[in-house]
Amino acid sequence: MSDQQTTGTSDPTYNVISVVYHALQGAETIQKYLDDEGTDEELRTFFQQVQQGYRRAADMGKQLIVQRIEHEH
Repeated sequence: MSDQQTTGTSDPTYNVISVVYHALQGAETIQKYLDDEGTDEELRTFFQQVQQGYRRAADMGKQLIVQRIEHEH
C-alpha cells in the first residue's frame, strides 16, 4: 500500500506538510531557549536567527501547500 493510499495525500504534498510541521516545532523549541534566563546575548542572537530560518521555511512551505491545493481543484 502506498503512502497516498494510507494518508489520502500525495507523497510530495505530505512531505511539504511534514517539513512545515517540523519547522514550526523547531521555532517553538527555540522560543523555549530564548525564554531561558541563562541565555546570554550571543546565544540569544543565534537562537533568533535560527528561529527566523524555521519561520521562513514554514512560510515557504505553507505557500507551496496552498498552491498545490489550488491546482488540485
